[in-house]
Amino acid sequence: MAKKINKTDAQIATGRRKKSIARVRLISGGTGVITINGRPIEDYLQRDTLILIAKQPLVLTDTLSKFDVVVNVDGGGIAGQAGAICHGIARALVEVSETYKPELKSAGFLTRDPRMKERKKYGLKKARKAPQFSKR
Repeated sequence: MAKKINKTDAQIATGRRKKSIARVRLISGGTGVITINGRPIEDYLQRDTLILIAKQPLVLTDTLSKFDVVVNVDGGGIAGQAGAICHGIARALVEVSETYKPELKSAGFLTRDPRMKERKKYGLKKARKAPQFSKR
C-alpha cells in the first residue's frame, strides 16, 4: 500500500486553521485518492460538508483526478483540520504550477484564516460569558 515517493514527484505544503496543522503531500500522476493520517478521506472526515471543504481547491482547479493527496494533520477538531487541509492543498497546487494562483487567491484558499479562540478571563465562565447576576 505504501509506495516509495520521489521528492521530485511530490509537492509538500503546510496548511493551518485554528489549532490544526496539516502537512500535505501532492503526488503527481495519481488517480485522485486522498489519504488523511493513513485513512481514506471518507473515514476520517465523516461529514460530507467537511469532505467538500477539504476538496475545494482540487475541484476549483479541475485537478481532482490528476493528483494523489497524502495528508498528516494534527491538532484542533475535525472542522479546523478540514480547513487546514484545504489551505495546504491550495498552497501545494501553487507550488505545482503558478497558473493556479489567481483563481485560488480570488477564492480565498491561499489566505490563512487568522480567527482563533479567545482566551478565558478570570471571573468569567468562558471568554465573555459572565456568571448569572443575582440582585440579592
